[in-house]
Amino acid sequence: MSVPTRMPAPMPPLPPLPLPRSPGGRKGKSPKKKQVNESISTWRLTDRIGYVMMWAAGLMLCAIGIGILVYMAFKGVQYLRPSLIFSSPTAEIDQSKSGGFFDPLIGTVLITLIGIIIATPIAIFAATWIVEYGRPTWLARLIDSGIEIIAGTPDIVIALFGLVLFQQGIFGWMSFTATGGAVFGRSFLTAGAMMSLIALPMVFAATREGLQSIPAHVREASYALGKTKAATIRRVLLPSVKANISTGAALGMGRIAGDTAIIVVLLGASLTLDPEGDVPGLNLLKGTGGTLTSYVYNNSPAGEGNAPQKAYAAAFVLLLIVLALNFAVDRIARSGAKTGLETSRLGAR
Repeated sequence: MSVPTRMPAPMPPLPPLPLPRSPGGRKGKSPKKKQVNESISTWRLTDRIGYVMMWAAGLMLCAIGIGILVYMAFKGVQYLRPSLIFSSPTAEIDQSKSGGFFDPLIGTVLITLIGIIIATPIAIFAATWIVEYGRPTWLARLIDSGIEIIAGTPDIVIALFGLVLFQQGIFGWMSFTATGGAVFGRSFLTAGAMMSLIALPMVFAATREGLQSIPAHVREASYALGKTKAATIRRVLLPSVKANISTGAALGMGRIAGDTAIIVVLLGASLTLDPEGDVPGLNLLKGTGGTLTSYVYNNSPAGEGNAPQKAYAAAFVLLLIVLALNFAVDRIARSGAKTGLETSRLGAR
């Protein structure tokens, strides 16, 4: 005979959990953060000294920049005339009675364009290869170190190296060649080639920084869609760093426009443009001339032109060109941030 089993009594239901209360004690209101009003007087003495020194350094730099800008604007506007911009100088000892600085202005634009056209593709290719490939490692380190050496080399050393290089017979097509076969090595082409070394480190650094800031999932998404590495670089990565490339190029153009040593050694620093040859366009590139920097030096109190008024006017025009390039850099950075091309914002998403 089987013994009937007793069914266990049902367990009583668990009590409901209490609703979570807000940390502030009141329902629906977030707690107020207590603001800490930190006073500089509570800092250590060394921290206060450092704080004052930082403010003093910033204000001093602002004062120096504003002082240069105001002084050059006052002097430049005082002596600048439209006839100086649109008239060519004459080869006279006393430049106070000669023409304007139209030829040096054209020389500045020409040498800047040649230098940046040569530097930009080389810098982009080098930065892209180092960031995206970088193999073999020793070659990547060698290229990186070489660009750093170029960035730290004085301009006069680059100019002397360029003069020795372009005086070789193999480069005779780039400059004036005498009847006996001697190559002078001075022309807009040779000077622009050396000027490109000044702008190259800036474009390279800006491009490399932009590529390194792009997150890895952007590349992985492109690979997942079946794109090759080359297609990813061409269609995804390089368009994303247009703002960086443009910023580096604009800064490089400012450096080229303000250089003097290479102009004196490789361009002749003459007052007027002196074409060489009979081919239109090429004769100007193979010829010699000068820029606004050499014109300012020749007519300054330290030069022999004896026309400081024209030097102030030309310096003011050169300052406007550099400020325009800096303004372009700022506009490019802002437009890149608005369109999403700025890599720092892209990487933060």
